[in-house]
Amino acid sequence: MAKTAKPEPTLSHDLWPDRTTCPDCDRPMRADYANRRTVTTLAGLTRLTLTIRRCPNPDCSAYRRPYRPETEGRYARPRHEFGLDVLARVGRLRHAEYRSVPEIHRDLVGRGLGIAERTVTNLLDRYDELVAVRLADDRRLKAVLAGQGKVILAIDGLQPDVGHEVLWVLRDCLSGEVLLAESLLSARSRDLAGLLARVRDAAGVPILAVVSDGQHSVRKAVATALPGVPHQLCQFHYLREAARPTFEADRHAKKELKKRVRGVERSVEGQAGPAAAVVRGYCDAVRSALADDGRTPLEAAGLRLHGRLTGIRASLDRVLEKGGPRAG
Repeated sequence: MAKTAKPEPTLSHDLWPDRTTCPDCDRPMRADYANRRTVTTLAGLTRLTLTIRRCPNPDCSAYRRPYRPETEGRYARPRHEFGLDVLARVGRLRHAEYRSVPEIHRDLVGRGLGIAERTVTNLLDRYDELVAVRLADDRRLKAVLAGQGKVILAIDGLQPDVGHEVLWVLRDCLSGEVLLAESLLSARSRDLAGLLARVRDAAGVPILAVVSDGQHSVRKAVATALPGVPHQLCQFHYLREAARPTFEADRHAKKELKKRVRGVERSVEGQAGPAAAVVRGYCDAVRSALADDGRTPLEAAGLRLHGRLTGIRASLDRVLEKGGPRAG
């Protein structure tokens, strides 16, 4: 089977270690050799030429140990072929925009990256590892909390499937930092009070208020672990419940809109020429609009779909007023 040639890098960077003396014996280190490394970044395929220094002192414990450029870590993790910017993009699409793995893969391929869908899953795992390491840095968290002098604590439980453990997340609303995340088999108030007590003791600053979804066991846990601390219902949960009738009506409207616009692309199947190409372009726009969901409770998916389709229709009307695309 013929092998596909790897593309040539479009960018290149020469990296040198900032340190010139051995960190163990303080003797001068010499530039001993160079390594080449290719990393896929959002800017393109990047070739890194790394100058490696080594200590020439045979009495040193770091004798001939490679010392790599410090700036290498700005581009990628050790032994990784995708850059940190790609890793950050994958994490943002997943956790901030709630995209699926196939959607993330399409986004990266659309940016010109040669990447397999399975690799996206691996990158998500690496992203979660980095987040876990960051959250485990107690010194950094204490410095952040000490700087603001107080904590507004949010507590919520996430259950992927019925019967599975519930992941309880305790987060500071002011800084956005996750203070504790732990899975529990139950939602007993005694167990939740233990989580709250651990955050209270580790924070180093007073907890001025607690926000939650109002679950009965959470209310009892807050009263036990944080007596006298104000506790209010989360605004998101409050708005979601208030907007439920509107959400149901919007969902029905979106369903009806989809019925009316599906199948448009079939009308130009097998046709060629500028007119058919224009219609297919509009079909792509319609397909994209159908897949675009809103986020409750303040972004109605049906209203967003209606706005997108209205814009597409206005564009079509302008084309028709100009006489439409000329046949080839």
